[in-house]
Amino acid sequence: MSWYSEEFIKKIPKTDLHVHLDGSLRIPTLIDLAKKHKIELPSYTEEGLRELVFKKSYKNLDEYLKGFAYTCAVMRDIDSIKQISYELAYDSFNEGVRYIEVRFAPQLLMNEKLDFEMIVKAADDGLRQARDEINQNVPEDEPEFDYGIIICAMRFCNENFSPFYKSFFNLHKYSTQRETIKLASLEAAKAAVFLRKNTDIQVVGFDIAGSEYGNPADHHTDSYKFIHENFLHKTVHAGEAFGPESIFLAITALHADRIGHGLFLFNESMITNEDISDKKRYIEDLVTYIADRRITIEVCLSSNLQTVPGIKEIKNHSLRKMLENKLSVTFCTDNRLVSSTTVSKELKLALDNFPISQRQLKDILVYGFKRSFYYKPYPKKREYVRKVINYYEKLENEFLSKV
Repeated sequence: MSWYSEEFIKKIPKTDLHVHLDGSLRIPTLIDLAKKHKIELPSYTEEGLRELVFKKSYKNLDEYLKGFAYTCAVMRDIDSIKQISYELAYDSFNEGVRYIEVRFAPQLLMNEKLDFEMIVKAADDGLRQARDEINQNVPEDEPEFDYGIIICAMRFCNENFSPFYKSFFNLHKYSTQRETIKLASLEAAKAAVFLRKNTDIQVVGFDIAGSEYGNPADHHTDSYKFIHENFLHKTVHAGEAFGPESIFLAITALHADRIGHGLFLFNESMITNEDISDKKRYIEDLVTYIADRRITIEVCLSSNLQTVPGIKEIKNHSLRKMLENKLSVTFCTDNRLVSSTTVSKELKLALDNFPISQRQLKDILVYGFKRSFYYKPYPKKREYVRKVINYYEKLENEFLSKV
């Protein structure tokens, strides 16, 4: 008999620090908005879309990412962005998530009518409205619901990615593709810092997303240097489709505070640098570096199982080695729609398949709050985390005293 129940998993306070706005729409909303904006979908039923687009498994990460063409297509107006953000907040809270950090790439949504600030404000408006409504009914002894926004730049992009990128590449036609990608990334970084400093929009961090293989993190050093010098938090998609060297670049070249996925952290066969003769030692040193600095890994189990068929079984996921090496991890959805998941499902998947004790689970969940990029000043964050711990312990007494 398990020491936990599904009801306990659902009720305990949770974070989702790695959730993509454009990968977390409700399917009925996607269908309604597509009809409204005359966007052609492969199907206009939930069953059809799950069969053709949002599938149980994918050949690789690039196939997984194809569904975003449809979700982004319906997100190029303010009302749609606001609605999707509002619904995501409620969907999260309704399964016990008390804090989310929503990430997306505004440049994928920009057009002649929508600029960067308008898009991020629309998302913030939706999240803020939901938060304020939710917190009216949260008991005083429970942690309130809150959110942050993480701005993403694209590891790789070209003129076909969006109306913005088409215009941007045309304006820089004498630059190489790599130079233009770097410029677009730096522009996103500057916009993120501007919004953080000059508005009340809850921008809390910066990220690079998209196809990892062949698009190294150090192409974005200028962006992250600017972010770093302006005191904005940093996370990096790394180790999702490439190996330990990608994670090394994220934490050394980009000063990452957290790592998105980190799936292939322990994979010696993916090390390509011929100067690294002792691959085992390289990984041991990298893992120690990550552990010493409490660089948190945003683990997305369902997403990884879908995009990396080679894993085959959940027991083969590197989460086991992360736990054995006492790394700081937090469980995330990645994309609630594309991966058909929730944080509660991710937690149950982990608890059902890995040796996680009561004490470990509490530490993992509390550390999710501690390693969040919380928008308010640090003393307020400490108060919030204390309230989370008190509420968690109350639920422990309620649900686990009988175990």
